[in-house]
Amino acid sequence: MKIRLLMLGKTRRPEIRALLDDYLFRIRHYCAVNTTELRDASPAALRNLKLDPAATLILLDAAGKQLTTPQFARWLGDLRDRGAKELVFLCGGAEGFPDDLRSQAHMQLSLSTLTMPHEFARVVLAEQLYRAFTILSGHPYSK
Repeated sequence: MKIRLLMLGKTRRPEIRALLDDYLFRIRHYCAVNTTELRDASPAALRNLKLDPAATLILLDAAGKQLTTPQFARWLGDLRDRGAKELVFLCGGAEGFPDDLRSQAHMQLSLSTLTMPHEFARVVLAEQLYRAFTILSGHPYSK
């Protein structure tokens, strides 16, 4: 399984970039992961993404489904075990995602009911992905 984080806007703050990069490095022990940062959500930029039609698109949205960490790990493990080839997490900027991309999402996921900066939400997502993989593998990180 491959994971892709598609993010609107750049992660500019170096301390947040360092945390994000650390978790991405850790996730690579379990699966391939990469990030794509788009400067804007223009129709031209979105057309150039070349999203695999078979990919599972998960939109991060405050109004999305809320899962506990164990539920998130089970959900991720189920997708992996059913042969999902690619998961694409859509991480919007302050304005979110355009409606046409939003409508393509297979699931809307909420990281928290709390409001947080979009750059920090990226780190929370990466940490939860790493934590889910450690739960699935029985690694003691999650304890």
